[in-house]
Amino acid sequence: MGWSLDQQWQSAFWRMVKRPEHAGPLRDAALKEHLRAWTAALTATSVAACQRLGWQASAKGHVLDLLPVPASEYLVLDLIAFADSPRRWRFPVAVMEFENSKKDDRIAYSLWKVLCVRAALRVVFCYRRQAVEAPALIHFLRDEVIQAMDPESRLKLGGHTIVVVGSRSDAETFPYGFFKWWWLDRNTGQFHAA
Repeated sequence: MGWSLDQQWQSAFWRMVKRPEHAGPLRDAALKEHLRAWTAALTATSVAACQRLGWQASAKGHVLDLLPVPASEYLVLDLIAFADSPRRWRFPVAVMEFENSKKDDRIAYSLWKVLCVRAALRVVFCYRRQAVEAPALIHFLRDEVIQAMDPESRLKLGGHTIVVVGSRSDAETFPYGFFKWWWLDRNTGQFHAA
């Protein structure tokens, strides 16, 4: 049995985040709480993970001329990845937001943005200083964003939706203790930790 798309992307992300060129800047930015640097390092790591899967990604600092209109942030999303296709206008396989604001509503906005796009994979990265703060954030996102959809609309989302919460409290076990992954169950409207 093959891995699902979300598992493939997570595996590619883990491989990239362990490389020194990605691990060092990401860990340092998190420990110092330099969240703009954290976003830049996370962007580079995620672009590399997409490339590992054979996808082409557009993101800040990563202009893509795959579509007839070159851009670095299509649809004002932090990252959009495309699989190979003979078509000039293709739809994304993955969309991602790297939210460095600590405000719950900004993170909810990032989740809402990716949910508005038809893609097989939607990922929101966000940051909390302490890992114990993550469950409260996930409950807020469920109550405010996911529950705003009626069950029929939620089931029609398709694909996978993941919220990844980075924290500095578990930085000594970087990268594994640093990132907590939460998958949306479209049937129940609940997030489940991995």
